Amino acid sequence: MLSVNQLSLSFGGDSLFQAISFQVNPGDRIGLVGRNGAGKSTLLKLLAGRLAADSGHVSKPSSFNIGFLTQDIPPVKGTSVWDEAASSFTEIKRLEAELELQTQEMSERTDYESDSYMELIEEFHKNQEAFQMGGGYTYQADLERVLTGLGFNSADFDKPMESFSGGWQMRVELAKILLQPNDLLLLDEPTNHLDIESILWLEKFLADSPQAIILVSHDRTFMNNATNRTLELVLGKAYDFNVPYFKYLDLRAEIREKQAQAKANQEKEIKQTEQLIERFRAKASKAAFAQSLIKRLDKMDRLEVDEEDTRAMKFTFPPAPNSGKVVARMNAIVKDYGPKKVLRGVDMELVRGCKVGFVGQNGQGKSTLVKILAESLEHGGTVEWGHNIKLGYYAQNQAEVLDGDRTVLSTIEDAAPEDMRKNARKLLGRFMFVGDDVEKKVKVLSGGERGRLALCQLMLNPINLLVLDEPTNHLDMRAKDVLKQALLEYDGALVVVSHDRDFMAGLCDVMFEFREGKTKQYLGGIEFFLEQRQLDSMRALEKGDGSSKKGDAKALSGSMKSKAAPAEPALGREEIKELERKKKTAETALAKTEEHVSTLEAALAEMDALLADSERYKVALAENPALHADYEHKQKALEHAYAQWEDLSAELEGFRSQLGS
Repeated sequence: MLSVNQLSLSFGGDSLFQAISFQVNPGDRIGLVGRNGAGKSTLLKLLAGRLAADSGHVSKPSSFNIGFLTQDIPPVKGTSVWDEAASSFTEIKRLEAELELQTQEMSERTDYESDSYMELIEEFHKNQEAFQMGGGYTYQADLERVLTGLGFNSADFDKPMESFSGGWQMRVELAKILLQPNDLLLLDEPTNHLDIESILWLEKFLADSPQAIILVSHDRTFMNNATNRTLELVLGKAYDFNVPYFKYLDLRAEIREKQAQAKANQEKEIKQTEQLIERFRAKASKAAFAQSLIKRLDKMDRLEVDEEDTRAMKFTFPPAPNSGKVVARMNAIVKDYGPKKVLRGVDMELVRGCKVGFVGQNGQGKSTLVKILAESLEHGGTVEWGHNIKLGYYAQNQAEVLDGDRTVLSTIEDAAPEDMRKNARKLLGRFMFVGDDVEKKVKVLSGGERGRLALCQLMLNPINLLVLDEPTNHLDMRAKDVLKQALLEYDGALVVVSHDRDFMAGLCDVMFEFREGKTKQYLGGIEFFLEQRQLDSMRALEKGDGSSKKGDAKALSGSMKSKAAPAEPALGREEIKELERKKKTAETALAKTEEHVSTLEAALAEMDALLADSERYKVALAENPALHADYEHKQKALEHAYAQWEDLSAELEGFRSQLGS
């Protein structure tokens, strides 16, 4: 499909890529990983033809189509959501117009026996077939399905694009790319502006898509579920792992460990050989032997361990100042934006040391409530503050609002109290700004570097209420882990808005879901929240209607106290008997599928170990030239088995739910 050959690129004298090569094959869902500044977004631009490399080239067939979602898109005006999304169907629209003209012409002509009329009929049938093959009769349904999956409802379709925020416009752009007949999708941080429900939908869409995909994301769980191959960029080099992200982490460590062991063994052999050379060099009878040893050393390929960038942030939040037990109490909070009622009487209490997470679809009021707390945004209702509250705030666009013309050092020095300014360089060092880095202008920093600088600002003053709105959007995996650990050790009250499930896992002990202007409390973390939402979705699937969403909206508009659901009609004896039979069949099929999955996983693990050992790999490839084909076949079989296991599990859960067991 697409081949990258010896690609190199430098910026300002610094080498970003050094002769990297790899191929993209049909069905590949590649996770492109590397720390902030490694060149992930730049590589996508090279593949899309937006940048030119210094050397090397990207090869692809002439009819090869690439869809590219960048992190930054210009705002769109003068068109509706539906029309903007439908603009991706350029060929279908062209054929549709052509067919309409041909239909009109055929209805007006009467020379049915003429050659030109026959040619018109033939051309009409040709266009009609192309229209059908291209999805002309289903594209409107596909369009509605994708827009709905990305969080829009039917009432949004006719609204102008300019009435939506940049995040929602990004969703329309993503919809366009997903709907286009591309051979390869390049997706740069597609989940940055998505809520949890839309991320779950996108995971399934990508898993079911026949298109090849190269994906950049800092959402570890999303990468685990959406990829089957991993490409790592480290210090200008590319390392290709033919496994999904969650397996790549272990495989990378295992490969480097084996490389280190092999290098140690080689160095031991070299040292012993050099000692023999020194011993026999001066002896005439052994001179020829010494020369042969020297030649052997000269011909030896010196082993190296793959480079690894081990730099990371190192910081902890200072102890929180003492405060009252109640940090903040919100009473009947109301907020409207014109005719849109975002918050409709929200009550909430934050206490000392609490760790609270806000979740829900974009536009449901999470950031609005955060701004009411942190920015005193005008609102109805009251906010009662506790004693001695010191608030620290990381806004959703915090990294973007930094003054681009200031240097990194002056940004911190100007914001720091007098007694901390002398330690500004030391503090910046904890956030990986060292040496000349501190003299860089903010405007030349990457998104991740700006995010680290914005986090550094939070360390300048003591705080006992920390409010974070999407703090991980631009942070790489390692930086997110460091931030999460610092938050776990932080002893003040925490409010965090995030769609990153892995970051949220284990961080908060109370979740508030925002929906229909109200909040619903979940006395547990993000996994508990997802579990509850998944059960709702399963009940809706079993009933074959949309009762889940209606039920959720109703629950959100009521009090937090649980209410008993109306009892369903009792099943008859024959119905129970039939369900028991189906349940047993599903259990048997599930057990066989689990056994099949285990067998395939064991076989692939063995092959992974073989591929990681260069000597064994060469021998195995000589014995079995179809080794790679066999590996890919087993991978596809495992993906199919996983899908079958999920379907059977859902089916079995449905039978158990109906039987009450």
